[in-house]
Amino acid sequence: MSGGVDSSVAAALLKEQGYEVVGAFMRLGSPGETLDELVPDNPQCEAPKLHKQGCCSIGDAADARLVAAQLDIPLYVLNFRKDFRRVIDYFVDEYARGRTPNPCVRCNDWLKFGKLHEHARQIGADYVASGHYARIAEREDGPALLTGRHADKDQSYVLFGIPRDQLRSTLLPIGEYETKEEVRELARKFGLPVFNKPDSQEICFVPDNDYASFVERERPELASARGEIRDTSGNTLGVHDGQHRFTIGQRRKIGVALGHPIYVVDKDPATNTVTIGEEDDLLSTWCRVGDANWLVGVGFDRWRPCLARCRYNGELAPAEFRRIPDDETAFEVRFETPQRAVTPGQALVVHDLADPDRVLGGGWIAMARREAL
Repeated sequence: MSGGVDSSVAAALLKEQGYEVVGAFMRLGSPGETLDELVPDNPQCEAPKLHKQGCCSIGDAADARLVAAQLDIPLYVLNFRKDFRRVIDYFVDEYARGRTPNPCVRCNDWLKFGKLHEHARQIGADYVASGHYARIAEREDGPALLTGRHADKDQSYVLFGIPRDQLRSTLLPIGEYETKEEVRELARKFGLPVFNKPDSQEICFVPDNDYASFVERERPELASARGEIRDTSGNTLGVHDGQHRFTIGQRRKIGVALGHPIYVVDKDPATNTVTIGEEDDLLSTWCRVGDANWLVGVGFDRWRPCLARCRYNGELAPAEFRRIPDDETAFEVRFETPQRAVTPGQALVVHDLADPDRVLGGGWIAMARREAL
């Protein structure tokens, strides 16, 4: 229970269905704040008016406690601050390596469907439930992860890392709802005080949404890492304050102007250079993906048609994929038509061509390039 409307409604629906529900709030850490100071023992207290950040702030903890009181269910506050350090280190290290990280997916993999499942086993719970917009359904070969009915809110992309053997012990109660308003209306029906709470958008540990400055505070050696801005022919066009301040596909605030649209098309952390080019230079027809997690039985040694999504809220693109020989953790993807800004560090998720709602698995983009079609 993150204190938001989605997880709150998920808990209410499960209780209505007859489950014995136990709430769990992940305490990830907010500098200068303690839970006891800001969330008194009285669950009926008014939530403190704090600046909203991410999905696990102290204000969210107070909201979760109010919702648990309304539903008359226990609420555990789980101290994952030490474990969450792994997510922060990953975030900073990826930028330093010239990649673009996705910390919310990693948080799902390592904490929400990692540490949280461990806690569930410790207290004898049969399932872990969350408020994600996705579904789990039985297929002939076992349980399957499916897209949520709410197309604009579908979160199956960020859940591809769930271990296959955990699908049967995972519940996603709001995945069947087609609009957010339906979910908010259920919150009103259940009398939940968060029925009109805005959705969280920010990364919870970047308090001012300034990713580059956060990275530099964590890695001070990057703060003075000036480098060259080059074109695709290798000509130097200007200087920058660190490749970690750029991402593939970026168009604004590049630091040079050529009188026509230009984009960041490559970065090299070894030389601290940023390469700019035309929009066509962003197109890729092939990529290699590592650290794979499969939600179906493996056996993808030959090219298999699929639909691939290479960014959150990105379109499903016709493609084909196969496992890379001698490396069970990696696979490669060939797109039917060139795809824009296939970015190292981002997740790529593979869907079944014959059953497009179904997620077959996914991994993390290691490299991408344009090959002759």
